[in-house]
Amino acid sequence: MVETLFEDIFRVDALDPDGKKFDRVSRISARSEQFDMLMHLDINTEIYPMYAGEKFMMVLASTLNLDGTPDSGYFTPGNRKSLADKFDYVMQGKLYRISEESKEKQVKAYVSTSLCKCNRSTS
Repeated sequence: MVETLFEDIFRVDALDPDGKKFDRVSRISARSEQFDMLMHLDINTEIYPMYAGEKFMMVLASTLNLDGTPDSGYFTPGNRKSLADKFDYVMQGKLYRISEESKEKQVKAYVSTSLCKCNRSTS
């Protein structure tokens, strides 16, 4: 069974708070319900539109394999079930820096991602 590293429900507070920079991508500003975490995330809104006030679940996992085994780092479509099957929009990437700011009691995680699968669910 795959173990998730983080999961929470976020509410979109604003789209492109610093102005629109790309044609097909919007930067959302969202706050989580459980941890009161602020997140800025770039979303390809051409294939997955998001709106202010909308809620979504964010899950971080070290692998998409349901048995918890490491993946190859490449998206390989096929008949094999994966954690991605449970979501409409999936991104894959690397956590490349964590910084702690003690005066503000904040931890910042920097993640570089790319789209690996977008799956609209009908259920």
